[in-house]
Amino acid sequence: MIDYLEKLLSARTIQEIWSLHCDRMAEFGFDRLLYGFTRFRTSQGLGNLEDTLILSNHDHAYLEGFVGDGLYNHAPMVKWAAQNEGACSWSRVEAQVLSGQLTQTERRVLEFNLRFDVRAGYSISFPDVTVRAKGAIGLCAARGITQAEVDRIWDRHGREIMVLNNIAHLRICSMPYATARRALTPRQREVLEWVAEGKTTADIATIMGLTAATVEKHLRLAREALDVDTTAQAVLKASMQNQIFLSSNGTTLSLPQ
Repeated sequence: MIDYLEKLLSARTIQEIWSLHCDRMAEFGFDRLLYGFTRFRTSQGLGNLEDTLILSNHDHAYLEGFVGDGLYNHAPMVKWAAQNEGACSWSRVEAQVLSGQLTQTERRVLEFNLRFDVRAGYSISFPDVTVRAKGAIGLCAARGITQAEVDRIWDRHGREIMVLNNIAHLRICSMPYATARRALTPRQREVLEWVAEGKTTADIATIMGLTAATVEKHLRLAREALDVDTTAQAVLKASMQNQIFLSSNGTTLSLPQ
């Protein structure tokens, strides 16, 4: 445990953290994981998918349907995670099926999952950092492992699994990330950093050795990349995604759309 945690804490990129975590969870029988984290939740839902950090080692075809086609919006365990904190066995879904509580749309999600052998597992919903933030992970058991077996694994190792997932979550959400369309260039990051320091456009132009028009261009492109209307919103969003004020070894993870 200590050796693993040392590796996790010393990891410098999200990719490295994720790889370590997937390998560790596989030791408990969970060989397919789906993690999501957003700092842009709204009162109507989880916010724009493009602003959500999603990590997974599921098959690409599964992710295209579950995430890309929006099935996750109707998934019973995703709904549970959005409204709760802690851990929940997927036996909850079995109980809902037996009691006839699932809607027709939710049943279609269940049928889709079964086609990809997503049958048994556990979900963890992490404590909210702010009212706008939500993170959760679905731990899918390896093919052939039943839900009853998963529940027995949890009885024996649930406390350890919870701790490991919470630490991995804290490490991941502290790292820089952006979608492919919304990753800032070094120049865009720099001008936003100077704005955050309270500098005017004229100040930034002098500091960076640019014209005021060029500084304005970088700010406009930063706003477009982050899909916001004002520079103040751009500074806030870039800060929430840890895209500005990076350390010398900080690397922004660019995620596909």
